[in-house]
Amino acid sequence: MTQHSLLLLIPAYNEERRIEPVLRDYARYFKENYPGKFQLVVVLNGCTDDTLGVVQRVSTEYPSVTALEFPGAIGKGGALIEGLKLAPLAEIIGYVDADGATPPHALHDLARRIDEADCVIGSRWLPGAVLHVEQSGRRQFASRMFHLIVQGLFWMNIRDTQCGAKVMRREAVEKVHSFLRIADMAFDINLLYALHREGYRILEVPTEWTDMIGSKVTLFGTSFVMFLSVLRIRIIYWPRLYRLLRPLRPLEGWIYRKLRAPQPRPGPLEGDPKPKD
Repeated sequence: MTQHSLLLLIPAYNEERRIEPVLRDYARYFKENYPGKFQLVVVLNGCTDDTLGVVQRVSTEYPSVTALEFPGAIGKGGALIEGLKLAPLAEIIGYVDADGATPPHALHDLARRIDEADCVIGSRWLPGAVLHVEQSGRRQFASRMFHLIVQGLFWMNIRDTQCGAKVMRREAVEKVHSFLRIADMAFDINLLYALHREGYRILEVPTEWTDMIGSKVTLFGTSFVMFLSVLRIRIIYWPRLYRLLRPLRPLEGWIYRKLRAPQPRPGPLEGDPKPKD
């Protein structure tokens, strides 16, 4: 059994009603079943409810659970970008959604396979995946269309980029962190393509997953924002086109604001290390 230390991130926005059992399940499971050091950090993203109080209540019983709070709404991707700055705390860094769609043992299964790759991701679309409650037909259609767009733009040959269960080696996280710019739910594409470009091996394995009630994803609004962000990622890796389209940045910002979506963080042309051409 692996002895790697594990840091698990859970981005959370107004999750006071459903995050407590998730935290308790993860803390209890890893305390009883994980031989290495385990830490769980909930990254609060502009919460206006008592999510912080819930996390603090759980932490009194399970000290492995802590909170990292950001008062502004920085988005799921923004929360993960900030949380991944804690990578030096562990040898393996992972993240899951706050709704409990991925059970603790499924995340543990990913961590067990980290010696086979630099990043191990759960997939709902590979043979062997266990789906207790499947997505609606409309969401499945939107998911598969998004997959076709991502495959056409990036050619990573990953069946399920959006499953909220991933683990990575610390050195891989630290290497690509400066390239992480997408603050909305297209963050996973940003992360996976950055890893892919740097030559890190990504292993996709079937996972166990439940489509949870109460999702904050809206089919049109979220899908459109993710489409814009995916285009932005692709353009960033074409530096000449990125420079050519720079005058359109104010329009881009206006669209994100109108959709009430977290805006991408400044890209490579603003002083960060530039991606390879």
